Amino acid sequence: MDYQPVVVQRHARPAAAKHSPESRYWRQFKHPVFIKEYAPVTSIQFSPSKPHRYAVTAATRVQIYAPRTQKVTKTISRFKDVARSGNIRPDGKLVVAGDDTGLVQVFDINSRAILRTLDSHKQPVHVTKFSALAPTQVLSCSDDTTVKLWDVPSQTEVVTFHAHTDYVRSGEVSTSNPHLILTGSYDATMRLFDTRTSQCEMIMGGGDTSSAVPVEQVKMFPSGTMALSTAGPILRLWDLVAGGRCLRAFSNHQKTITSLAFDGSAGRLLTGSLDHMVKVYDVSSYKVVHTMRYPAPVLCLAISPDETHIAAGMSDGTLSVRRRQPKASEGADPPFATALKSGAFETFLGGTLPVIGQGRTKSKIKPKPTGDVDELRIESRRARRLKEYDRLLKGFKYSAALDSVLRKNVPPTTAFSLIQELIHRDGLRSALAGRDDVLLEPVLRLLVKHVADPRFGEMVSDVSSLVIEMYTPVLGQSPLIDSLFMRLRKKVLAEIRFQKELVKTKGALEMIFASATLTAA
Repeated sequence: MDYQPVVVQRHARPAAAKHSPESRYWRQFKHPVFIKEYAPVTSIQFSPSKPHRYAVTAATRVQIYAPRTQKVTKTISRFKDVARSGNIRPDGKLVVAGDDTGLVQVFDINSRAILRTLDSHKQPVHVTKFSALAPTQVLSCSDDTTVKLWDVPSQTEVVTFHAHTDYVRSGEVSTSNPHLILTGSYDATMRLFDTRTSQCEMIMGGGDTSSAVPVEQVKMFPSGTMALSTAGPILRLWDLVAGGRCLRAFSNHQKTITSLAFDGSAGRLLTGSLDHMVKVYDVSSYKVVHTMRYPAPVLCLAISPDETHIAAGMSDGTLSVRRRQPKASEGADPPFATALKSGAFETFLGGTLPVIGQGRTKSKIKPKPTGDVDELRIESRRARRLKEYDRLLKGFKYSAALDSVLRKNVPPTTAFSLIQELIHRDGLRSALAGRDDVLLEPVLRLLVKHVADPRFGEMVSDVSSLVIEMYTPVLGQSPLIDSLFMRLRKKVLAEIRFQKELVKTKGALEMIFASATLTAA
């Protein structure tokens, strides 16, 4: 799409609010620990799983730090050139990293052994990240202008995108949809790719290439509806639902913004820059609510999932870790989160209710403790518990999910809906694999029972073809399985004969109707 120029808003520096809950909260991140590395710290990432160890990438190594002691617990240094973008898998067991030779390697975080080597890029790889929803997949972005999604177990490329025309230095897989990939490039564009179509579905930025500024960082909101990009000192907000429309652009830094990070609730955005500053934005208004100063240009930034640590890497090789000690009475949410999460129910109980009239709200009244008869009270409902097969699907246990719907008390519509979902996830083959005669029997009985059902006939044919392809080598080893295959064959032949008779009957009826029409005319 064409890039629409947006007027950059430069906000005035916010006045100090020493006594506000917001200011007090961010000031709790104090007593920074400074650790000196041998080269610029280019990447920091906290593990999503406890105890939230973090990977620090500098020079030719990736170091794993313990958050409580700030000590190095593991050092991975099996790189031939400068390492890039060390990233811990969501379960905390594996680490992936790229290097300047174009190599992508997957390591066991405990033994530091190389488990997989992904060798396809021709130039330095600056981005390597695990997919949050598909942990067996890895994203890599390279200076050779390509973006690749890898399948780690098979060590093969799932898809490769060639849409960018310059270095690709930032990218991530959506945390709400594993098929969507957002990338930023030095060709001044941010692109949204879809692995299902293997195409670039949305282009943001670009414009006049002579004055275009490289996109340094991109960040997608957890909801997947909006995204952020940085180009120089300018931060832009994009609406992905509206086709990649730029909602606003603003600048509070004096130099290039190099890093973006959300807090745990995605209610605050942290930005790091070469001007030695880290700024905290309220995402509801995009006003700066706090500023932290660092001794050197900030290259990377991360905040722990439990919001107790803020780590920043600098160009002079300094790693700064600020720590906050949560209070026992505080709970899981920061003090300002109550303002973000307050709703109509809390307002009804003890807040203020607006009096709605013609035009704007005129005044506010306090509700009575028991509520008035004309007031509406929204009922809170407990979330529904997931079915067993839904829980297993959520945990990527495809074989167990299929077994759970093959029981006698499960309606066929539910069973075939789950099979359809497995087909969409490319997980049907893995769900059917490795079954003995006991586990294969209910699958075949389902196919035999519903092969002639017009609602499921086409899907039964597809699943039957896959089962025959997978289990032909072991036919003849189980009389029960062989008899079920024979019953399936007889039913298919009977259905084919029935369909042929239907075609003949249809042709005869059409001739009769045509003759009747001519006679009537």
